Amino acid sequence: MSGDITTIAALEARIGKTPAPVNLKVIDHLDEGALRWIAASPLMFAGFGDAPRLGVTLGGGHPGFAGGDARELRLPTELLDDPTLARPGMGFGSLFLLPGIGETLRVNGRVVKANDGELRITVEECYGHCAKSLIRSDFWAASPGAATPRDAAAFLSASRFMALATIDAQGRADLSPKGDPAGTMASLENGSAWFAERPGNRRVDSFRNIIAQPHIAAALLIPGSTHVAHLSGVARITTDEAVRARFVVQGKTPTLVTGINDPTIDLRESPTLVRANLWPVKARTEDVDPAKVFVAHIKLNGDKGLGARLAGAVLSVPGVTGLLQKGLDKDYKTNLY
Repeated sequence: MSGDITTIAALEARIGKTPAPVNLKVIDHLDEGALRWIAASPLMFAGFGDAPRLGVTLGGGHPGFAGGDARELRLPTELLDDPTLARPGMGFGSLFLLPGIGETLRVNGRVVKANDGELRITVEECYGHCAKSLIRSDFWAASPGAATPRDAAAFLSASRFMALATIDAQGRADLSPKGDPAGTMASLENGSAWFAERPGNRRVDSFRNIIAQPHIAAALLIPGSTHVAHLSGVARITTDEAVRARFVVQGKTPTLVTGINDPTIDLRESPTLVRANLWPVKARTEDVDPAKVFVAHIKLNGDKGLGARLAGAVLSVPGVTGLLQKGLDKDYKTNLY
């Protein structure tokens, strides 16, 4: 297709390079704030892969289902919808959600054990993700019992949230959240599935991974429903104007769209979502402050360069967490699309 992007150089020419400060929030372990987040989370999306095998599953059902320590994440296989996806040596990417909170915690690593009823993951990356995907999808505002189309095309059109799994040439997995109003997040047309890229954390790991290794997998949800569409296939990235025009929201046209020719799509109920009983939201998780977790991660970042040292010094100033939260809130209002 005209406009397909197949190189990192072409990608960066279109969207720019990842700003260096973006990576300052990434740490290589689970700190105290991350462990509190995981202990309070009733829902996780997990991607497992060693290309071309790649899959996404949901896990959880109640707060505290997952555990671990600074270097290792532990998951009970009985609380994963599809534990057969995980094998030792596979790359692992995950998102942990908190009721009523838009930000998500991302934990990436590698599976080291997958038996005796437990998965053990060596942690390689931990960082917070902005709330834009959950805000755009109205994830926590949903009501239970949302209509669930039985047709794949209708389900994709009605979906509002997606966890997208990709993997790079070295087998490192990434799980990225996507969210949009119904009818503007994903579509299935003429045998191809499509979804748009919106403003987010600016790391664009998914795109870099697709260029290196195009096999992808995703779980798509209609918030309020307990059913999930599992999608997989070979992806490509395009700037084609006609394709991008299908995904205009609030007058904003996405810069890039991802397409999957002849995708495999499987619609099924998620035992995790049934157990979790997420909607309506019972109460916001008040003992975890995303802004404080993000600030702590920047301070803990192992980068010893001047930029990192300056960022750490600035974030040590009293009251900076409140300023960071105000900045995030403004960004969520003015830069959703």
